[in-house]
Amino acid sequence: MRISISATNPCHLYPLARALAAECGLGCYYSGYPGWKLGDTAGLGLRTHSFRTNVVYALLKYVPERFRPSSRTLFLWQDRSFDRWAGAHLEACDFIHAMPGQALATFRAAKRLGVKTVLNHATGPVRDWVRIMEPEYARAGLRLTDVCPYDDAYFAREDEEYALADWHCAASTVVRDQLVARGIDERRVWVVPYGADERVFHPGGARSAEFSILFAGQVCLRKGIKTLCDALALADRREWRANFFGAVLSESWKDVHDYRGATPLALMDAVPQATLAAAMRRSAVLVLPSIEEGFGLVVPQALNCGLPCIVSDRVGAKDLIRHRENGSIIPAQNPGALAAELTWWAEHPRIVTESFGWTEPARRLIALSRAALT
Repeated sequence: MRISISATNPCHLYPLARALAAECGLGCYYSGYPGWKLGDTAGLGLRTHSFRTNVVYALLKYVPERFRPSSRTLFLWQDRSFDRWAGAHLEACDFIHAMPGQALATFRAAKRLGVKTVLNHATGPVRDWVRIMEPEYARAGLRLTDVCPYDDAYFAREDEEYALADWHCAASTVVRDQLVARGIDERRVWVVPYGADERVFHPGGARSAEFSILFAGQVCLRKGIKTLCDALALADRREWRANFFGAVLSESWKDVHDYRGATPLALMDAVPQATLAAAMRRSAVLVLPSIEEGFGLVVPQALNCGLPCIVSDRVGAKDLIRHRENGSIIPAQNPGALAAELTWWAEHPRIVTESFGWTEPARRLIALSRAALT
């Protein structure tokens, strides 16, 4: 069994590739990220094409948001080039996984080589993202068309990628259900949830004595930041603390600045994974109240650190949550429900004792792949 993976950025597919390699199931890993940044790549059959990735991340890091193209535009520019390169360098294997927006040339090449194609979805179809997020951008006084580069040409490309996919690999039942609603046969959709790097995200250390709420991810409209701020204002707890780890996008500045709740907010910006893991081990609960979220990798990361997670019912990682056992599931955009769950966890502190690594997802993918070949 040789399952190859193609991805511009490490995100979820790089640790999956490592786990597949450990299970002797990996063909090649095609990366748009430079190999020296990935760390130990032994056994991955690594192939890299990283020029545009380096340019994109340099612009994101060093050029203020108002002086550069939007991050979505930059990533489209990066992904198209990488896809063309991956298609030109694809080697024989049983399956090739690629992500939407960077799969078209790769899948065309796979069809010529007789390789089975799997479209790997961290999120649902872009049309669903637009449908879900358009009202939220309108609430914030923004037009989605001003910040979203998706157009008819993009959707035509996405449609062709879908048509070329033999199977779809979804991160969650949320994504699976969106794909099925778009007309994909449920029998062609595999659900393989993500894990977390147990070398970094693991229990240990002492919890803070105060009720410390942790948010991790971009501080943006999609993540439901207004819901979190409104919930904290409703709870009115001066003794709580809320720490936000992630870059604050301009679209959410007003929601953050308009917050007048009693609970202090601390904006920490993005931090290395080891720093985030240490913060998770000190915190009382992670909150991810997203309006749209195909999975939410911070959820298994937090659970691995012993941290309960409150997520909205639109977060794909809700598949990992058992209500009021290792977290809570609340209706999206419901500050009252979130305030109630925060209060419950403040009164019922708990350390989670379970682990969500990458070995089981890799084994599940290998089993599904073998079954597909029979």
